[in-house]
Amino acid sequence: MMSLVLTLVAQRDAATLDAATIALARDAVDGAQTVTTLSAGEAVDIPCPATAADRLPALRAALADKPVDAVLTHQDARRKRLLVSDMDSTIVANETLDDLATHAGIGEKIAEITARSMNGELDFATALRERVALLKGFPASLLEKAWNDVRLNEGAKELVQTMRAHGAHTALVSGGFTFFTSRVAALCGFQENHANTLTIADGMLTGETGHPILGPDTKLALLTSLAEKHVLPANATLAIGDGANDLPMLKAAGLGLAFYAKPIIRNAIAAQINHTSLRTALFVQGYPASAFSGA
Repeated sequence: MMSLVLTLVAQRDAATLDAATIALARDAVDGAQTVTTLSAGEAVDIPCPATAADRLPALRAALADKPVDAVLTHQDARRKRLLVSDMDSTIVANETLDDLATHAGIGEKIAEITARSMNGELDFATALRERVALLKGFPASLLEKAWNDVRLNEGAKELVQTMRAHGAHTALVSGGFTFFTSRVAALCGFQENHANTLTIADGMLTGETGHPILGPDTKLALLTSLAEKHVLPANATLAIGDGANDLPMLKAAGLGLAFYAKPIIRNAIAAQINHTSLRTALFVQGYPASAFSGA
């Protein structure tokens, strides 16, 4: 019985998903001979048995020299009806707090703390307070300069707008700041956004954040509360993220996708995007490229 689907996606600007690679993957997971093309030369679906889950690490090893992602999902409830996504290094290519610090001239000092926090080496709330404290006395106008550096990752708009077009609810959540999430949400079409706030007095950053601090537990709570609000089972939910503060929501979602994630996430989450774009989050739900919106 073919209870799972293996989705293969090739990096568009570096490779073509050729017949040999598809055959290698199909044989590795004992997949069906019938393959569904989602995007010619880019993405395919291969039905496969439950035993494919045990063979996924070996398949990834076999594909190690190819810029191809391989993601297993269940046949049932592939198209998710709730998306909760992290922002920094997920929807956008930036770490916005690090960018803000760079404009303040203390980029390296704050980036080091960010990296340790995202790798799970530091408590998130403590690390956030420590980084924000270093910004005390800098002009709030630096926020606008940091915003000018923000770049959406490929497929961000397509992901959000395609899911919305098919009835999903979408939420952006970040341990960063509402100054950025509100703007990124508007660019992509997220229906809501949640993040921390920076306090400003007389045009200057005070070195403090609003309370309570939004961290990993809050991200998980948001996923849970939105599923309840929209009367959705867990298997109808999709969460995407890259850092340690995303781990609880990634584990709880019907599909948790690790996006170019830190080692602590890759070691815990089986569904991973390591070579391709956010378009892959649509392919793994069975959407063909012809159904994408927002390009």
